[in-house]
Amino acid sequence: MSETMKRWQLPSFGLKNLELGEAPVPTPTSNEVLIRVAAVSLNYRDKLVVEGELLPDRPAMPFVPVSDMAGEVVAIGADVSRFKAGDRVLGNFWTQWIDGEPPREMTRHGLSLGGPLPGMLSEYVTLHEDIAVKAPASLTDEEAATLPVAAVTAWFALIETGHLKASETVLVQGTGGVALFGLQFAQAFGARVIVTSRSTEKLERAKALGAFGVIDTRANPDWSVSALDLTDGRGADHVLELIGGDNIGQSAAALANGGRIAQIGFMKGSEIVVSAVPMMLKRAIIQGISVGHRRAFEDMNRAIDERGIKPVIDRVYAYEDVRAAFDHLERGPFGKVVIRFKSEIGS
Repeated sequence: MSETMKRWQLPSFGLKNLELGEAPVPTPTSNEVLIRVAAVSLNYRDKLVVEGELLPDRPAMPFVPVSDMAGEVVAIGADVSRFKAGDRVLGNFWTQWIDGEPPREMTRHGLSLGGPLPGMLSEYVTLHEDIAVKAPASLTDEEAATLPVAAVTAWFALIETGHLKASETVLVQGTGGVALFGLQFAQAFGARVIVTSRSTEKLERAKALGAFGVIDTRANPDWSVSALDLTDGRGADHVLELIGGDNIGQSAAALANGGRIAQIGFMKGSEIVVSAVPMMLKRAIIQGISVGHRRAFEDMNRAIDERGIKPVIDRVYAYEDVRAAFDHLERGPFGKVVIRFKSEIGS
């Protein structure tokens, strides 16, 4: 193994400033594992971090972005007990949230991989063993790399906190990573799923994945009416709110009595606007979701293996094509955008 490695880094915020640099291969401390990164995947959050639009405090520069990673443990510290060399692992996004209630520090954005903590766009990374999670055995490196943010978010919304039941109806917005994981998890647990999108082509692909119903929001801007029609007036038991702004008003109108809105995204705006009366009459629940804890991550990985769930990847890019991968993310992928590291890098 070489003493130096390549990494994508930001000397200052802005995608145009993202550069390929070189750094020493890190040495794991007593409780850390050294991981050779095999693949990373991109989330909308990564774009906001790269552009300097998300973090309240500027991290130390040069900064390595991106939260999602799958890789192989190649060395361990003297006191590591959870992993051994050769294990395939992922990183837990909220690094100190293991189970139960989240630590208070989470509200200050102080604990997350890929901002403000260093990210994964590097040939090698070190993680404390408590942060690492064993990858599902049934997935490739590229597939496993999609899980830490988008999949855990959908799982936490529907399974961990939503207690999804068979025969319930789930509505997901768009066809990005969280939405399609929501579709797959809901189906795996016996629920039926409605997908909304402004793209007829993507809606056809969602139907091919098993969506019960689809709604073209370009043709039907008051899409909640269509959602009620598809459910014979009952509404959806769970809505994954991925757009934000005033879109949550449509989500509330599409909701069944006693239903839940998982507030996840804010592409249309971080301020959500909804009338109180329909929420009160429906006894509705709005719950903020920000990924999830390690125990839920591990539960999800077991379910992925047991139920044969395969992440939806729109395209895999080479390590040299990171900027093109971010451009693809900006255009709106169907599922996940992945960056594959060359196996010979750093060897």
